[in-house]
Amino acid sequence: MKILVIGSAGQLGYDLNRTLSPDHSVQGADVERADFKIDITDPESVKMVLSSSAPDLVINSAAFTNVDGCETRKEACWAVNADGAGNVARACAAASLPLIHVSTDYVFDGTARQPYTEASPIAPLGEYGKSKYAGEEQVREALPGSHLIVRTAWLFGSFGHNFVKTMLKLGRERDDLAVVNDQTGGPTYAGHLAAALKTLAETRLGDPGVYHMTGGGHCTWYEFASEIFRLAGVNVNVRRTTTSEFNAPAPRPAYSVLANTRAPEIFMPHWRDCLIECLKEMGELQAEC
Repeated sequence: MKILVIGSAGQLGYDLNRTLSPDHSVQGADVERADFKIDITDPESVKMVLSSSAPDLVINSAAFTNVDGCETRKEACWAVNADGAGNVARACAAASLPLIHVSTDYVFDGTARQPYTEASPIAPLGEYGKSKYAGEEQVREALPGSHLIVRTAWLFGSFGHNFVKTMLKLGRERDDLAVVNDQTGGPTYAGHLAAALKTLAETRLGDPGVYHMTGGGHCTWYEFASEIFRLAGVNVNVRRTTTSEFNAPAPRPAYSVLANTRAPEIFMPHWRDCLIECLKEMGELQAEC
C-alpha cells in the first residue's frame, strides 16, 4: 500500500515512517523536512500534494498541539485542527481515498470516573479539544464511509518534544519539582500508537468510525513523572501539586482515560512498559525493571 503521512516531521510522524516502511511505500508531507511541503490550512496545497503523491491511504497526524497556546492563538489553532483536518478530508473525498485522522482525549470534559468509550458524550473544555472535535466532525462529514478517527492521549516518544523529555531536562536542572496529581490519563508511546495505526490501516479501513488507542493502565502526571525519574536514575524531589495551583492558561480534563472497545484485538502495552521501551531507546534507562 502507498501511504501518505501528513505531519511526517512530527513525533508520531517519525514513528509512523519507521513502522510502516518495512511493509508499505511511505511518503511524508509537512511544513518542512518531508517529501512534500504542505500547508493543510490551504485547500489547494492539500489537493496538489495528494495529486503529486497519488497514495492509496492518507494518515493525518498534523495538529496544533500546544494546549495552552491554543487559548491565545485561537485562529491558528482552529485553522489547523478544525479546518485543516477538513481540508485533508475533503481532498481525500475528491480523490476517493480513505483517511486515518488522529484525534485526542481532550474532546472529553474529564468528569467521568470510568474510561471513556468511543460512544461517550463529547464535551471539550478548551480550544484545543473544541478545535480537534470540530476537525473530527469535518472528517465525518466529508468521508462518511471511509474514515478512521483515532483518539489517543499523553503521547511521548524518543523523537520530538514531549513530557518525558521535558521531565528529564527539568529533573537534571532542579533539585525540586512540582507536578500535578489531579489529572489522570493513559500515557501512550508513539511507537506503539504507530503500530496500532498500521494494524488499523491493514484491517479496519472497511469499518469506519472512532477508535481509541492509548497505553494500557492509567496514572496521574505526578505518578508518570516519578516513574520517569526512577527509571532514568534522576535524583530530584518531586512534589504533588494541583491543576489550580499550577494555573495553566488552558483547562484540562481531570480524567481522560480511554477505553478501546472497537478493536480490542489491537494490544497496547501498559504505559510503564511503554516508558521502559522509550527510555531504553533514548539511552536513558538506568533502573532495574
